[in-house]
Amino acid sequence: MNKLVCITGLTGSGKSVASDYFVKQGFQFFRFGQIVLDEVKKRNLDPIESNERPIREELRSKHGMAAMAILNLPKIKQLIRKSDTLGDGLYSFEEYKVLKEEFGNKLITIAVYAPPVIRYKRLTMRKLHSEDKDLRNRPATQEAAKSRDFAEIENLNKGGTIAMADYTILNTKDIKYFNSQLKEIYEKITSKKI
Repeated sequence: MNKLVCITGLTGSGKSVASDYFVKQGFQFFRFGQIVLDEVKKRNLDPIESNERPIREELRSKHGMAAMAILNLPKIKQLIRKSDTLGDGLYSFEEYKVLKEEFGNKLITIAVYAPPVIRYKRLTMRKLHSEDKDLRNRPATQEAAKSRDFAEIENLNKGGTIAMADYTILNTKDIKYFNSQLKEIYEKITSKKI
């Protein structure tokens, strides 16, 4: 039975790196928030938090707090029929509950954690590259990252999703340490019969 693995965590924690690991292992990929970034591009706006947040909130006011899961559900169902699938950027606890109800024990969540001081340093060092068409690695100032953290915890109920994760990875050291945790989780996930 194919699995749906969803990565959650705050901005700059390493969600994209974790997602890429699973993609390299053969998982199909989708990004929950790509809907927002596609709308940012469609409106000819810069991919910065002050432009993204109103669109995220607009979608949630229209579709509820589970908006990103609901809007991505047709894509997820199509992907999971073919093979194991990785969803990058699970946000709200309501999204988690929709996916849990839909996919049951096929849903596996992984929280990626790094403390704010580490995440903010990473985000300020990022550069926006023209080959990053999906805007996966956007830079942010410390102030913008902190504001986003508070908004995701207070307004988007992200804390519950992180707290309920099946696995938690600490991204506080080097990439070798990070990858060793990913490998261990990957092996546990793929050895489970669902």
